This record gives sequence, structure tokens and C-alpha cells, in this order.
Amino acid sequence: MTTTNMREQYNEYIAKFKEKTPQETQNKMTEAITELENSEEGKGLRVGDKAPDFTLPDASGKEVKLSEILGQGPVILTFYRGGWCPYCNMELRAYQQLMEDIKATGAELVAISPQTPDASLSTKEKNELDYFVLSDEGNQVADEYKLVYKLPPYLVDIYKEKGLDLEKANDSDSWTLPVSATYIIQQDGTIAYEYTKADYKDRVEPSEVVEKLKTL
Repeated sequence: MTTTNMREQYNEYIAKFKEKTPQETQNKMTEAITELENSEEGKGLRVGDKAPDFTLPDASGKEVKLSEILGQGPVILTFYRGGWCPYCNMELRAYQQLMEDIKATGAELVAISPQTPDASLSTKEKNELDYFVLSDEGNQVADEYKLVYKLPPYLVDIYKEKGLDLEKANDSDSWTLPVSATYIIQQDGTIAYEYTKADYKDRVEPSEVVEKLKTL
């Protein structure tokens, strides 16, 4: 299978976004990223930290426990904002293209967002994903991984203007999200790799994560 370069897709999308989005809106979105980068929120766990165990429902409502998956092999754990986020969908599809390589290492892939199981199911079906897509309603697990941040009011207004009903997708009016983050967790629960950025457009290329996985 030919794999798609996620960064190329991002760059194409960003170029189109800039063409059609008012400069004032772009400036506010950039400001929100800068504020988050300069805050203490969403910094995430680091290499060498122990990954908190968790049990979360998958898209069909079945409970999935991290430690049980780690009993079979290492885990790539990626936190994404939601199926409404185009960058998240591109990332999730890029991982899907690499599932054979991931499975060949004995690892599993787990993707987590604050969406409800119903919203996760629609994300899973839309992107034709055959890995774990879990619902972390209330961002409780993301909080344990130190990834949660609150959207500033002016960004909430922009999202609402764009028709994004985050309150419905997440069944919450908190307007909090996880920073986009990817970890490789070894079987003993130790984080062996992490990539965490406040800018949701800055994510590690999934193929790079798989190559790192192969070296562990």
C-alpha cells in the first residue's frame, strides 16, 4: 500500500485554509496557540514517566484497559481533539495506512479523544479505522497525562461561528481539549517516546513513530 505523507496533506490544507479564512480570524487562532505555548497547560508527560493506566469505552461501548493491551505488547497512544478536526482525521488515516507495520512489531495503536462513544464511532467509520478509538469524556485520562487545556472565549466564539458544536460532540460545556500528543509506551508502562505540541498543526509523522517503535 502507498502511504500518504501527512505533512504534505497538512500543508495543502493550511494553504487552502489561509485562502478562505479572514486574516483577523487567522490572527486570533494563532494568538490562542501562542497563549497555550506560553502557559503551563498541556505540557504532557515525558520520556521515562510511567503512563497512567486507564479503562475507557471504545466506539461500540466496550471497555478497554491500557494495562491489558500492554500485556500483549507495546502501545502507540495518540490523543486527538475530535472527528471535527481535519488535522486529526488526516493523522488517524495516516496511522491506518501503517497498521500492518505496527502489528508486525507486536504493538497496538490506541487513539483517544474527549468525544462521546457515538461521535467516536462516526470518526472510526468515516476514516475506516481498525484500531482502538476510545472516548475520554470529561478529559479525565488526558488530564492524568497533563494534556488538558481550556479554550479561550474568543476561540470558542470562532468555533461556534464555524458551526462546531463541541458541547454536543463531547457532551460537555467545559470547552476543554487535549493537546495533540503521541506516546510510545513500553510493556512495563514506561513512556519511551513522546511528541507533544501546543500547535495542533504540529504533529509527528506517523511513519516516524513506527520507525521509532521498530528500534525499541
